[in-house]
Amino acid sequence: MKSYSTLFLFTFCIFLNYQISAQKLNEIQVIGSHNSYKSKMAPELLEYLSKVNPAASNSLAYAHIPLESQLDMGLRNLELDVFHDPQGGRYSNPKGLEIIKAAGGKIPDYDPTHALAKPGLKLFHVQDLDFQSHYLLFADALKALKNWSEQHPNHTPIFILINAKDGNIPGTQEVLPFSSSALDSIDLEIRTHLGMDHLITPDMVKGEFPNLETAVLAGNWPELEDVRGKFLFVLDENEEKIDRYLLAKPDLKDAVLFVNKKEGNPTAGFRIINNAKKDEAYIRALVEKGYLIRTRADSDTKEARSEDYSTFEKAKASGAQVISTDYYMPSTFFKSNYKVIFESNEYERPNPVLVKNPKYSFIF
Repeated sequence: MKSYSTLFLFTFCIFLNYQISAQKLNEIQVIGSHNSYKSKMAPELLEYLSKVNPAASNSLAYAHIPLESQLDMGLRNLELDVFHDPQGGRYSNPKGLEIIKAAGGKIPDYDPTHALAKPGLKLFHVQDLDFQSHYLLFADALKALKNWSEQHPNHTPIFILINAKDGNIPGTQEVLPFSSSALDSIDLEIRTHLGMDHLITPDMVKGEFPNLETAVLAGNWPELEDVRGKFLFVLDENEEKIDRYLLAKPDLKDAVLFVNKKEGNPTAGFRIINNAKKDEAYIRALVEKGYLIRTRADSDTKEARSEDYSTFEKAKASGAQVISTDYYMPSTFFKSNYKVIFESNEYERPNPVLVKNPKYSFIF
């Protein structure tokens, strides 16, 4: 009898282990960073902005540690802003340097390798003002991510949002628009510097289904164990810009980027819904249907200044798979204990909406 009991327990353990290992990509919840590349602005620039636009100055009073250090901590979501600069040199001499100099400040060594002079997509926040970045070339950031990933080949997939910045601001360097071909250059740089072997693509999720949304609604996200060591990229943009990208990648065939298309579109699969307070029920409903969702725990430094966790609590409860924050560590700009992390003191966990017993574990 004892041998039968032992055999039953052993078989049950194998079954349970399979159930855990068969967890799908959409059945996790991770915390990551917003404007992840951003390093600290010169204090003279923040002071200048506080006089001409106090709200903007407050909203920019945050910075991040290097991308690899964030991943070392356990963050599994990044956000990267790219600027089109095929000739190079367009942003080499930011006007903010004049403001720093006029205020008697020290000119930062913002581009020690002259990366801004080189052709290719640039990586920073706001032209001329918030121009300091841990990686000024998108290509260099991708190479760093590839290197980190290959040193940690079993890592949970990393979700990366891409903003294609082409908004002009009065008094600053005019930016180049993201045409269809310019948007396609984002794909090209990712393919070149990160490599297809490191990617989760729309085609991979679509499989044999007629389109991506049909596959998503059928639960065709890959199993987590099959996509460890990989990255999933999303174009976080408006409908017009997404449609330009789709001109280059019709139906997302051979695309690197998922797109923020509203449900009901054949290319829908990953949604950006940033107001978890207002949209908690909406997010939860989409998560239950099969979509991947990104939302935010905080924005513009407001929650951190007031130490208000209510948005983060709604984000967690919504089941949004990706929760973005500027405060995986407390602020170094103002006094606050605000810090976004799960109760387990980690930055990833089973999805509380889709995994019914997220606290259940079994030791083998």
